[in-house]
Amino acid sequence: MTEKVILVDHLISEIKKGTFQSNKKLPSEHVLADQFKVPRMVVRKAYEQLQDLGYIYSRQGKGSYVQDSKKQIPLILSGDVSFTEKMKELHFPFQTITIFCEEIPFDKKIFQNLNVGSDEKVFKIGRLRLIDELPIALHTSFVAQSIFPEIEKDGPGITSMFLYYKQRGFVEFGSNSSTLNVIFPTPTEREILQCSNLVPLLQVESECVDKNSGQVLENTVIIYRSDYFTYVI
Repeated sequence: MTEKVILVDHLISEIKKGTFQSNKKLPSEHVLADQFKVPRMVVRKAYEQLQDLGYIYSRQGKGSYVQDSKKQIPLILSGDVSFTEKMKELHFPFQTITIFCEEIPFDKKIFQNLNVGSDEKVFKIGRLRLIDELPIALHTSFVAQSIFPEIEKDGPGITSMFLYYKQRGFVEFGSNSSTLNVIFPTPTEREILQCSNLVPLLQVESECVDKNSGQVLENTVIIYRSDYFTYVI
């Protein structure tokens, strides 16, 4: 391993053990360079990587500090309870903001998942999930206008798709098999989720299905910040 990797691993271990506590100043580059017998540039690069990973933050002219510990939210991947309901059950200070509702061009995969023809209209609705005013997830729902005729008008005001479906007569939900991928954020996702390019995201794609009719109600793509969640399998 390189000197920087060894130093990064050591500092992460010390932060997790509580040797360096939240909002406390870390040793200076000069002190760590002397302690580990490495050039100061190695320490600087290690601190830069720790900042990208969300472990520390810097104050100009004052040094580097340990970031507050993030909430670890249990993520249960199921298709019969809404994300909003799960967060309310856990008593998190939760908020949803709808950040877009727009028609999409023809996308073969999405249209097939929704069982609609290429001449039909499909809208995507994006809802940003926040806890303590910090963005933790982005839910994008793809919905066919043939199933929900008022979706273009209603979409900007929807904060819970499950509640919207219930209001329109669909009351029991399930999901087809989900696809999970680990990805790294695009520039747009970094801006929306306020994370660095080194924070991996968990991407979950599935279809929400009405249990009574078998009708596919939506194709969903959700990206979760991996540093805020623990995963319940």
